[in-house]
Amino acid sequence: MPKIATREAYGEALAELGEEIKDIVVLDADLSKSTKTSVFAKKFPERFFNMGIAEQNLMGTAAGLATCGKIPFASTFAVFATGRAFEQIRNSICYPNLNVKIAASHAGITVGEDGATHQSIEDIAIMRSLPNMTIINPADAVEAKQAVRAAALHKGPVYLRLGRHPVETIFDEHYKFEPGKGVILRDGKDVALIATGIMVAEALKAAEILAKGGINAMVINIHTIKPIDKEIILQAAECGAIVTAEEHSIIGGLGSAVAEVLVEEKPVPMKRIGIRDVFGQSGKPEELLKAYGLTAEDIAEAARSLRR
Repeated sequence: MPKIATREAYGEALAELGEEIKDIVVLDADLSKSTKTSVFAKKFPERFFNMGIAEQNLMGTAAGLATCGKIPFASTFAVFATGRAFEQIRNSICYPNLNVKIAASHAGITVGEDGATHQSIEDIAIMRSLPNMTIINPADAVEAKQAVRAAALHKGPVYLRLGRHPVETIFDEHYKFEPGKGVILRDGKDVALIATGIMVAEALKAAEILAKGGINAMVINIHTIKPIDKEIILQAAECGAIVTAEEHSIIGGLGSAVAEVLVEEKPVPMKRIGIRDVFGQSGKPEELLKAYGLTAEDIAEAARSLRR
């Protein structure tokens, strides 16, 4: 199956939805070629607004458009959306619960050579802290396209996390995305691997590695990190051990969200695979994933350690 970046799927889905939902408008912060909103801009120039390098204004204008009945998609890089424009997202979008969709690309460490300043590894934690915010982190291009539609149909703020780096295709044309519902991709009874975004593919590979050693691993895709699917997490806990995997800091992201459910409902031994309270660095995406312990083998070793 081809490798496609989720930002590419976002651009295609947005242009398709523009035909169907006339109230969709798109705003960008002078990065439309990178975020792929340029596809929508070419098709619907009268509904596209380039706000320049002014992310706070981007969010404020999107909020204003939402009060007029439009469905604004505001796009820029994740590090700028959640960092530079946090106050506007908090006070102008989430507090009044406005119907703004923040589609942030270039999330995670696989931004690669752009380095630490552009590698957003805390964005999920920041957005999770905001009331009314829904957070979606698709695993592949198929899921990303469906997530864009789901975001457009949802009433209220949505943070859609997108990547620069091409990722493996996991799902086929029969896949149905359901917001807020985790997906069991592989059944198992010895340990549960709960992953999000690009780490879902690594979790599936890790399950294959573990199977060779006689460990039967369940694999779960958590595409919606907020509100999180508590029911599927408690089902995973029946395995007796859980490993979470995310291309994000272990602080405040998927691992934290899963741990919060478990500690209140059903504590089990757990390991978190993610970036361990450090900044990123410049490098090729595959090299960085290996350097920061975000590979299938790292997930498998964490699972083994819980079974010893």
